[in-house]
Amino acid sequence: MNAWERFYWLWEVLFGITFAATIALVVFDDGTTTDKTVAILCLTGIAVAYLVRGRRLIKGPDHEDTPWLHTGVVMLFLAGANFASTTSSFILFFVCPVLYMTLSTKTASVFTTIGVLLGPASSIARGGFDQPSLRILLPMTAILIVFSILAGRYTSQIIDQSKSRAALIEQLQASQAEVARLSREAGTAAERERMAREIHDTLAQGFTSIVTLTQAIESEMDTDPKAARRHLELAARTARENLAEARAMVAAQGPSALAAASLEEALRRQGERLTEETGIEASIEVDGPLPALPMSTEVVLLRAAQEALSNIRKHSRATHVSLRLSLVDGRVRLGVTDDGIGFDPAAPTCGFGLAGMRTRTDQVGGIVTLKSEPGAGTTLELEVPA
Repeated sequence: MNAWERFYWLWEVLFGITFAATIALVVFDDGTTTDKTVAILCLTGIAVAYLVRGRRLIKGPDHEDTPWLHTGVVMLFLAGANFASTTSSFILFFVCPVLYMTLSTKTASVFTTIGVLLGPASSIARGGFDQPSLRILLPMTAILIVFSILAGRYTSQIIDQSKSRAALIEQLQASQAEVARLSREAGTAAERERMAREIHDTLAQGFTSIVTLTQAIESEMDTDPKAARRHLELAARTARENLAEARAMVAAQGPSALAAASLEEALRRQGERLTEETGIEASIEVDGPLPALPMSTEVVLLRAAQEALSNIRKHSRATHVSLRLSLVDGRVRLGVTDDGIGFDPAAPTCGFGLAGMRTRTDQVGGIVTLKSEPGAGTTLELEVPA
């Protein structure tokens, strides 16, 4: 609702005051009872025309209804009231603004001029051109015409500006709603991507390990019960760790591996698990004491190591893998190297792991470097700010 619509009730008050004052002037005029009655009936007709049609024209969107019938009725009643009693011209304080509210400025100016001239015309019709009062009435009429046109134009501009501001506010509100909608969608998409990375880097890898261990148990049950029992214990432990990770994700906490252990200890545990599950020898080196890192940075390093070891487990056919954690030029570097079959980094891949790793690293201002070639193993390096 614009300012004009909010304060429209003030115009209704002005209309009531003007109508009552004009009726009072007519009642106390010196004219005959018949003239007064005709003037009052005509003034009442103007009021009814406004209440029935004028309000809808003024408050309607962009004056979409044709105002000519209303204008013709108002001008007809205005003429009748003026010729019955010249004091009825006081109603022009109401009629002129209505004309500017329902017609274009140029057309309203024409009808306003006609309405103002009805007063002198009624006086001339009653007493001719020899009346002394015309010497004052005609100049006052000219001044009134100029004043009415200027006031009407100003009123029209105020109303147009108010409606333009209202339209602009509606556009801004619509834009804000659209921005809010897009923000919600972007936030939802980002959260989905984050959850996809978390599931891939934790639960999916854990389930893959469980499936691999279960397959090993099936082949060892009859031939090597001791190995089968060991793999069964590993599968149970992996399932428990997966359950802990799932609970941490639901509670929006950090990785369970970092909840009760340092980053170095968590990486050693990942290497030990790789050795227990696959027989691949894993070693970890830490060059000197590392500074205290934010949890978000430790999560990126841990998830990168988990993804690298998962890829080594599934694809590399390696016999040895080494993890190295060091501080270089104020940045923490994690290196994971294996002696497997390698691959062509330029070849297209359909996996989600490396892409998720790069996304995580970008979020903390780090970089990922991958070096590999067929038959020469693979080295993954990740650097993040300390």
